[in-house]
Order: sequence, then structure tokens, then C-alpha cells
Amino acid sequence: MTDEKIALVTGANKGIGFAAARQLGERGAVVIVGARDETLGKQAADALAADGIAATALRLDVTDPEGVAEAAREIERRHGRLDILVNNAGTAGAFTGRPSEATAADLREVYETNVFGVVTVTHAMLPLLLRSPAGRIVNLSSHVGSLTLQADPDSPLAGVNMIAYQSSKTALNAVTAAYAKELRGTPVKVNAALPGVVATDMNHHRGRRTPAEGAAVVVRLALLDESGPSGVCLADEGPVPW
Repeated sequence: MTDEKIALVTGANKGIGFAAARQLGERGAVVIVGARDETLGKQAADALAADGIAATALRLDVTDPEGVAEAAREIERRHGRLDILVNNAGTAGAFTGRPSEATAADLREVYETNVFGVVTVTHAMLPLLLRSPAGRIVNLSSHVGSLTLQADPDSPLAGVNMIAYQSSKTALNAVTAAYAKELRGTPVKVNAALPGVVATDMNHHRGRRTPAEGAAVVVRLALLDESGPSGVCLADEGPVPW
């Protein structure tokens, strides 16, 4: 087994995912650029490769279980294992109304990517991660997923009430904690990264932080050493309560 880390980043053709792929590649990882659109994924991988990063594209729609299973088989054929999985692909969904106006379909649209997609990809990739001497899973969450912060009327998030997106990130936090609990005693660590309010397509580039700034905590968790935590929700300022 080589010392190179094999890293898969979902939704890596743009935004935080692309920035995380770049930073991991700059630190010596072989980066697999997962993207739903094959052309955009190849363009992103080519851009990284042009800067000297070992990057290849892989078509990966996290809402397509058969496609995800095929992606896992392709990674096994190429590399035989996976060292880092960054579950970055996400959506805010189309619904922007009050919680009382939301339907189950509105939530389901967001959950398909933000929750069920993460479960689908993790389920497919975990056997490969368990072959790594130091497997790392990083799930992209958000401060708005914290029940502690949501319930505090004095929190900076008190005025934020996006039922589909917020509840999907709360569910993702629970999924993260569950995986971390199961994988205690193995070389695999599972954590949630909170990149902050980053300027991306999801918020029409209204965020205060750049994708590179948001990706820093993702990469920090992806490259944890053996003494690092598992089952935490981490932002730049430190751990955030679930």
C-alpha cells in the first residue's frame, strides 16, 4: 500500500467541494472528483491536473444508488481502497416558504441529496474505507443544523427558519453520530464539518466566506491523525453542539 491518500469528494466540480479537492490534492492526496454531470466533473479534474494535482473525474449522482454502487466498483478497480470520503454534495431545495406551508415533498427533495444521498454513498464506500489504515469520513453540515442553536432565542440563528434545509442538516448530524458510534474501535473516523456561510451557487454567492475558507475545516477533518476526534461537529471556531 502506498503512502498516497485516495480521496473522493462528492459534488466536487464547484464551490466548497472543488476547493476541498484542491486543498487535499495540494497536500498530496490523489483526488477523485465526484460530479453528477460528467462533463463538468472532467473540466474540474482537468483544471486541478493542470495545476499539478493528481485528479480524476468520476460520474457520481448521490441520488442514484445503482450509479453510486458502480462508482464504488470503479474506485476499487482503480485504487483498491479509499482513505477519505467527503460527502459534500448538497442542496437547499426550491421551497422558501414558512414551515407551516411546507409539504413532505418539499422536504423529501432536500433529504434525497443531503441525507439519503450521504447514506447511499457511505454505505457503498465504507468497505473501501475499512481497507484504509486511517479512513476518514467528513459530512458537510451547517450551523443551522444544530438543535441547540436553533432552540436558543438569543442565538444568531434565531431568525433563520428554513425547515427543509435546516432539518436535513440536523438529520445529517444524527447520521454522522450514528456512523461514528458504530465505527469506534476501527481506523475510520466520522465527523461533520461546518464551513460557515460560504459564497456558493446555493445562496446565490451571498456568503461572507470564500469556498477556500469554508473548505479549510473539511480538509482538517479529512487529514486527522490517529489522536483526532470522531463523532464531532467542527467549525473553524471549534466544536459546535449538535
